[in-house]
Amino acid sequence: MDTTSFEELCFRLSTGLSTDLSALLPRDIQQEVGHFNVFSLTDLAQTAPEKPALPYACRAFYKISLLTGRSQAQYVNDTIEIARPTLIFSTPKIPFYWLPEGRQTGQFCVFTAEFLQPTKSGVLLDELPVFKAPGYPIYSLSETDFLRVQAIFEQIQAEMASDYAYKYDLIRTYVLQLIHIGQKLQSGTVLHPNHNASARLTSLFIELLERQFPIENPQQQVRLRTAIDYADHLAVHVNHLNKVLKETTGLTTTDLIAGRIVQEAKGLLTQTDWTIANIADSLGFADVAHFAKFFKRETSFAPGAFRTQVNSLNYT
Repeated sequence: MDTTSFEELCFRLSTGLSTDLSALLPRDIQQEVGHFNVFSLTDLAQTAPEKPALPYACRAFYKISLLTGRSQAQYVNDTIEIARPTLIFSTPKIPFYWLPEGRQTGQFCVFTAEFLQPTKSGVLLDELPVFKAPGYPIYSLSETDFLRVQAIFEQIQAEMASDYAYKYDLIRTYVLQLIHIGQKLQSGTVLHPNHNASARLTSLFIELLERQFPIENPQQQVRLRTAIDYADHLAVHVNHLNKVLKETTGLTTTDLIAGRIVQEAKGLLTQTDWTIANIADSLGFADVAHFAKFFKRETSFAPGAFRTQVNSLNYT
């Protein structure tokens, strides 16, 4: 029986040509959306090269798998037998080895936390029951659930092959559907849990942050720019807001605001012909110089250089 760790599987997917994380990425992915890809086990069985001598470092990845063959999931203290269609959720915090038995079919997707960061998905990935609860997130599927999960994976694969400009936003919704299916299957999961105060405040902050976007015309402006602005609107002290967000997301209020502004700035630079001055004004900067300094600090690129580089890639 061949033993395949997730790290080794990632190395095989990269065809042994590179140990860079980007080897797992589609060639046309926008880096700011986070890392994501989807694979068919049938295709991998036909094309995978020899098992490498060194493991591939993929500990940054989360993984959702639909397995239909016989196999085992081997954790540190337990081994789970898989004999029927099964949905598995993997987190970087809990490593395991996958031991296939015979022919394998199914699909799986891999992604980083950035792909589902709160400002894009509205969820805190490591706070979701399917990734947080004790036990092993391995769920046998009824025929109805299997067909539903299979259809979602097929939709993801179809979008990955499409040239739709917002396909990663759509794929993000499909991934969230898979997560919610898993949580419904999870024993003891309450469909409408009572969120604690920290989770509720975090949710309110993210909702308020997202209300500022998207910027759809040069006359529109971001109204809330600072941590104090958000704290005032949420009727909490700025220190309390910062403490809660740091606990629930690992980022400060300022970090989250800056990250969302950078995301919007990248979109405006690459998807509109607005002047950099227009973009700076819409995003609430006093002048182009302040915007350019902020953007370069966050991305290592000047706004104009970023626009030129992305546009040149789109036309090569």
